[in-house]
Amino acid sequence: MASIAEFGLDVGVYGPLATPGIVLGLARQAEEIGFGAVWLADHVAFPVQFKSQYPYSATGDFPTRLAEPLLEPVALMGVIAGATQRVKIGTAVLVMPYRNPVLLARMLATIDNLSGGRVILGAGTGWLEEEFQVLNTHDFAKRGRVTDEYLEIFKAICGGGEVAYRGETYAFEPIFCVPGSVQRPHPPILVGGVADAALRRVAKHADGWLAVTIGTQAIPERLAKLKQFCQQQGRSFDSVQLAYKLFLNIGEAKRSKFDAREPGTGSLAEIIDDLKALKGLGFSHFVVRYRGASAAEQSRQIAGFTDEVIPKV
Repeated sequence: MASIAEFGLDVGVYGPLATPGIVLGLARQAEEIGFGAVWLADHVAFPVQFKSQYPYSATGDFPTRLAEPLLEPVALMGVIAGATQRVKIGTAVLVMPYRNPVLLARMLATIDNLSGGRVILGAGTGWLEEEFQVLNTHDFAKRGRVTDEYLEIFKAICGGGEVAYRGETYAFEPIFCVPGSVQRPHPPILVGGVADAALRRVAKHADGWLAVTIGTQAIPERLAKLKQFCQQQGRSFDSVQLAYKLFLNIGEAKRSKFDAREPGTGSLAEIIDDLKALKGLGFSHFVVRYRGASAAEQSRQIAGFTDEVIPKV
């Protein structure tokens, strides 16, 4: 039987339910129920119009109206840290190129200190090119290299002491970084994505892989590729934590670009089978997100998941 601590609840930073009362209520509810972590996605400012395709839907359309509420996740992490006592606080995922890497690392190290070591960094490269332009980041085409270097900077700054860095996209002379993070040598890093570049990043820079919406039939090939990249890095594949983010919809099947039915959707029996299959493939942690329009339905979905699904996995 699965432990509820293996599951985390994405409290939703965007959409009609991204209001202070609902989000903080969900974070406290997750802790009271016994979830291991609460999770936050990342956007900063939605352009009114954009041509970029959302990579996690069959149609490429973004799953919410852009004019609906949007909360900045790093600031929200600090508030949630003060509103809870035990639950881990993770990002699924933080777009590394969006923020200055020194400032971001210092912010996350500060939250790790104030929370008593509860930060998890889920990291990704991002997909919304027009949002990169709004934030005046590095060239969108270089976001992979930027992410790699920003993860190296994050690790160095969390280590504490005197830190300097010189890379292709960012460099700085020695600075004092005191305190470092509570978690040593740094908070856990999970890299999101399913492409080869993301899996290489997992093998080289991360503690684990955070898979999103990819169907169970496609996962074995991706795991084999991840094992290959770990071997190239001289790293044991067994050291990689496997986590999976699923978008919950009990009672209605959703289609994914990766699978005929998106895991986490459909009947209770189908969702239970999804999670059993994922555990059989080696996944040990799960992030659950409900992104509908009603707080009452959100509560019903989460209750159904915790009462009817988790005990049978």
